[in-house]
Amino acid sequence: MASTYALILAGGSGTRFWPLSRNARPKQLLDLFGDDTLLEQTIARLEGLVPRENVLILTNSLQEAAVREAASMLPAENIFAEPAKRDTAPAVALGIGLVAARDPDATMIVLPADQLIKDTEAYQSVMRDAINTAEKSDGLVTIGIKPTWPCPSYGYIERGNRASIPGLDCENPPAEVKRFREKPSTDLAETFLARGGFCWNAGMFVWSLPTVIRELSTHAPELANFVSELLHSKDLNATVNAQFPKLTPISIDYALMEQASRVYNIEATFDWDDVGSWLSVAKYLDTVGDHNNVNCPITEVDSENNIVFNAKKGTHIALLGVDDLIVVQTEDAILIANRHQADAIKKLGDKLPKELL
Repeated sequence: MASTYALILAGGSGTRFWPLSRNARPKQLLDLFGDDTLLEQTIARLEGLVPRENVLILTNSLQEAAVREAASMLPAENIFAEPAKRDTAPAVALGIGLVAARDPDATMIVLPADQLIKDTEAYQSVMRDAINTAEKSDGLVTIGIKPTWPCPSYGYIERGNRASIPGLDCENPPAEVKRFREKPSTDLAETFLARGGFCWNAGMFVWSLPTVIRELSTHAPELANFVSELLHSKDLNATVNAQFPKLTPISIDYALMEQASRVYNIEATFDWDDVGSWLSVAKYLDTVGDHNNVNCPITEVDSENNIVFNAKKGTHIALLGVDDLIVVQTEDAILIANRHQADAIKKLGDKLPKELL
């Protein structure tokens, strides 16, 4: 455990869950599922797997204060705000440099902060096997989610044969990765599911630092040079502020994972939801009347298939003769949307007053 580190990526915007989410408080900082935020749940799942002093968080300046509040159980020096928005590859490279400065031979886990996972025991079993795979091989390890429907919004990983890694004994054996397939059409996704051997890319990665730095040197030299600068810097913050904004914005999948010499995949046995819209949240709310999903008491007459989320205390919501709506109320805004346009809520950002973003 002492040489295992976790990097949690906690940036992102608050567009899909407006008006509850805002730019300074996006999905991972909301109490959507109980008393803890998704970020707090992500940290809690690492208990017993990664020492808290080895858990690092990357966020941005706009969200830094809220992240520090939610992650107050971590050392203050483990929370970093990126000086510019540069997508996941530069963010991961920054994390690699920060971890390498502490332990150049460490094993490192990369995790999104905004996923809902309830089965911690199964999660830790999979992650332990991923750590063992990374330590006993010279490959990069991905975690995949078994598809339940032909989703066109996820990246897919095509799995090959079971990996042969000397000395590796685990419950969740890794497979070799044939290739990554970016967000497909629905028809192509249906083909993937019919063929079998495909999983959703969960954005979780595990690797040893020597392996990932070698792969960066071969396939992403700009990022490898940035990591090297961090390792040789006498003023880490100054180097980050000067060099990070110059990095090319690109995802870690494009920059590294799709190019790497050897990639393994372990299919998750735990539950998983990336909670991509209000439709996802609705699955975890109470049901009232004819399939109305709510987080609060409501009055409804001749109304069905609605989603109601009330975050304003002392108010009551009543529905009369309406179907297929999303109704979200906060202290300063109300959203009324067609539930079939849940993914388009982010389009409101171009029209809303800046003080409501």
